[in-house]
Amino acid sequence: MSTASGDGQGGVAGGDSEADRVAEFTAFRKRMNERILAEPNQVVRRFFALDTQTYQPGALDLKTKELLGLVASLVLRCDDCISYHVAQCRDAGVKRDEMFEAFSVGLVVGGSIVIPHLRRAVDFLDRLEQGAAAAPENHAHG
Repeated sequence: MSTASGDGQGGVAGGDSEADRVAEFTAFRKRMNERILAEPNQVVRRFFALDTQTYQPGALDLKTKELLGLVASLVLRCDDCISYHVAQCRDAGVKRDEMFEAFSVGLVVGGSIVIPHLRRAVDFLDRLEQGAAAAPENHAHG
């Protein structure tokens, strides 16, 4: 994920406030989801709807589904997805120690190449816990 600081690593450089990364991610995601869903493409709309439906509580509760999404995102090395699921896990009541257990599963499954993404995930979690900004709303693919 690119940031206003231009570091290209999804981190925050220099004089950026603590809220910048979380706020930028949330605003960009919301704006682009609205833009994408404004197009008349039914396949894209249905995929977004399927994503939303998948994370609704069922046989697995929301917390478990978000943890699964987080682990999959780590293994796939999708920083936007990781940030999204970190925020959703936190909103679903996942505790920090539970988050780190999920991080450890993603690291073991994905291998050492996951480490840079883990760093950014922990940075994002820290910023959320410090009250940097509101987490992204509802599902429409991280």
